[in-house]
Amino acid sequence: MDGRATRIELLNFSTIPMRAFHMTWMAFFVCFFAWFAVAPLMPLIREDLGLTKDQIANINIAAVCVTILVRLIIGPLCDRFGARLTYTWLLALGAVPVVAIAFAHTYEAFLFWRLCIGAIGASFVITQFHTSSMFAPNVVGAANATTAGWGNAGGGATQAVMPLVVTALLALGLEKSLGWRVAMIVPGLLMLAMAVAYYRCTKDTPNGNLRELTERKASLPPSKGWASFRAAARDYRVWMLFITYAACFGVELTIHNLAAVYFVDHFSLSLTTAGVYVGCFGLLALFARALGGIASDRLAHRRGLEARVTLLFVLILAEGVGLIAFSQMPTAGSALVALLIFGLFTHMACGSTYSLVPFINRKALGGVAGIVGAGGNVGAVAAGFLVKGTGTIQYALFLLGAIVAATAVCALAVRFTREQKLEERRLYEDALSARALADAPPRGADAVTP
Repeated sequence: MDGRATRIELLNFSTIPMRAFHMTWMAFFVCFFAWFAVAPLMPLIREDLGLTKDQIANINIAAVCVTILVRLIIGPLCDRFGARLTYTWLLALGAVPVVAIAFAHTYEAFLFWRLCIGAIGASFVITQFHTSSMFAPNVVGAANATTAGWGNAGGGATQAVMPLVVTALLALGLEKSLGWRVAMIVPGLLMLAMAVAYYRCTKDTPNGNLRELTERKASLPPSKGWASFRAAARDYRVWMLFITYAACFGVELTIHNLAAVYFVDHFSLSLTTAGVYVGCFGLLALFARALGGIASDRLAHRRGLEARVTLLFVLILAEGVGLIAFSQMPTAGSALVALLIFGLFTHMACGSTYSLVPFINRKALGGVAGIVGAGGNVGAVAAGFLVKGTGTIQYALFLLGAIVAATAVCALAVRFTREQKLEERRLYEDALSARALADAPPRGADAVTP
């Protein structure tokens, strides 16, 4: 299995797969934190720049729009240059617009830099590509879901932390218009530090970097660059997962963008309280995504690949029903409870989707991961236009819930051939055998007395 890990050892930092595991979720956490750092500050920014409702809607759309294109590109780049260099450059270049937005004094400038910040959302594709390359079939679903989930928690952290950072700066005597600008420097610096750490601490594959493998004439991934994208684009199952990911991750992004304003305007909460509420939703990713991936792995062990598909269908359907319920809650307290319940299904659905990605086409992993990942942002953009066209956030969330529930049928459309099922079962059993062999005591160990 090319040195892929057959277990997740959270406290082990000595192996290449586990170092990649920890570095990918930390890098994604920092990127997600920076990506949505301005979202909980929008009530202040709206006042400072004099933004209208339509302008805020355009900003929210811009935040996720460019990510679609960059996610489509970033997957083939991972296939071509490796995850290590691709992530390093994304972190370093992505820090520029995060800091630059602090110097925006007009709607047009703010919109431009918000659009550019959206590019760092492509970090998710690199995270999933890297962990998929490092872990064997028996744990790859859990690995993908956990790294993505812990990274996604950056969205929850920024909802809670950024208002506190601004509050601290205001307490030091800064004006509101300057406080949010100074606060935006923090995530930019974090991204630069993470770029250095990622370059120094990770490898492209369990056997080393792509350049090292080339020099040693070792085996390399069979697909390169745009060939990976073309192979993935020809598979209808990729587009089914594109839709399901639009329905779950697209909703997650929408909540991160809109929920703080919704709680402030609809329930008259303070900015800090609203940030804590939405932060709870984001922090569900600490365990809920992983739960979706672990459940998918466990079910696959018992019933094969089809069980992963059935689980995804159930989670998407439950998410849609939960979102409808959230939109109808009459009080802030009941809305928070509904938010957490439907958020649990949303995060689990995200993890379940990417537990399927490694099995669609192993030879075009970067292309599959990129296209499916872009689906999440397509969903967020579509939701942004829905909010803009319906007039109220509450009604838009109700309609969005109904649409999400309907898309659950796309999960059921994902099918695998009998040959592929048998091959994946063989690889799964090989992974379990390798794990059992690694756990076996050394020869003669049973004869050694304490």
